[in-house]
Amino acid sequence: MLSRLIFSLFLGYMVLGAGLPPALAAGASGPCMQPALPVFLNLGELPVSSFGGQEPRITAGAAVLMEASTGQVLFAKNAHQARPPASTTKILTALLAIEGGRLNEVVTVSSRAAAVGESSMHLFPGQRLTLEQLLYGALLRSGNDACVAIAEHIAGSERNFVFLMNQKARELGARQSHFCNPHGLPAQGHVSSAYDLALLARYALRNPTFRALVSTRYYGFVNPPWGEYHLHNTNRLLWSYQGADGVKTGTTSEAGMCLVASASRGGRQLISVVLHSDDRYGDTMALLDYGFSCFKTLVVTKRGGPCYKLPVNEGTVLTVPLVSDRTLAVAVPVHRLPDVKKQFHVPSAVNAPVFKNWPAGTVDIWVEGQPVARARLLTGSSVHRLPACRLWWKRVSARFRPV
Repeated sequence: MLSRLIFSLFLGYMVLGAGLPPALAAGASGPCMQPALPVFLNLGELPVSSFGGQEPRITAGAAVLMEASTGQVLFAKNAHQARPPASTTKILTALLAIEGGRLNEVVTVSSRAAAVGESSMHLFPGQRLTLEQLLYGALLRSGNDACVAIAEHIAGSERNFVFLMNQKARELGARQSHFCNPHGLPAQGHVSSAYDLALLARYALRNPTFRALVSTRYYGFVNPPWGEYHLHNTNRLLWSYQGADGVKTGTTSEAGMCLVASASRGGRQLISVVLHSDDRYGDTMALLDYGFSCFKTLVVTKRGGPCYKLPVNEGTVLTVPLVSDRTLAVAVPVHRLPDVKKQFHVPSAVNAPVFKNWPAGTVDIWVEGQPVARARLLTGSSVHRLPACRLWWKRVSARFRPV
């Protein structure tokens, strides 16, 4: 009698579909997950030495030092304050030209472009140059006339190009920036911030053509019948600072002396921005020295490495490992125990079956209270669902287990 009752219960369990995987029974394409909750894990116990450096004293009215790989800010002074950016504007101009044109395209200089004064390549109306030659003229010689010629060629008019500049700035998160021209000469409402310029430079430096342009010390070419051009980079750090590899100077009476710079050492690249500085090279070297000597790279998660155990309901094992889809490295103080945390955005549990490489959440890395990096989490292995008979017995046993 008892065996017949047990068989009837088991048959009813199967007929009702309890033996089907929940994700498949629900028509889902991924794991059936319970609501995600943020989980913090303090990493302060990681083996890092103690910090002993002091923040640099600089003359700049605004400044920022950024780790290029993550966008992590290592130093900030009035970093989000809107200020005239002068010729550092040309970083964005060159970026749009590289993304929107081809280096070997021939550009005809208009009378409007040739008439732009201040810093100039001394172009003539009707002169024909390649886009590459104009880019060198804009970035090395800081030619305002070259910038207008580029803008007209890429967008049809300077006005249209400025629209593209502001669109790109918004896209990259440069919220304090508004551009009125492609060269940076003083104009009402033409502003950016130290942080925004670092963002733009960080994005631009990912482009190999841009990197090659801004790291060039000298570029010469002949443009018959207009003569020879000898262009020397205005960024003196390329000659005087170890590892310097970009990016752009800027000076007007309104903006003061400005410099967006980058340098690479030991596999790290730093981006420095100083605006309205009394000593832009001294300030920049102090910031870069601070970044290289007082911070080191700490690998927090490795690609494919397990970093979380997610509970599994009704599986052959109790948990499934979650692995990072990329290696995450952050800058931490060299001589101080860092405040580094992982924040997991994961479900509280997942129902079996689970298949390998299913997306299962994200992990954020926080350093000194600021989010600096993010990776996706994938399931590191497959987990089979318990056979129907074992599931049934497990549930029946739990029902009759003494409280």
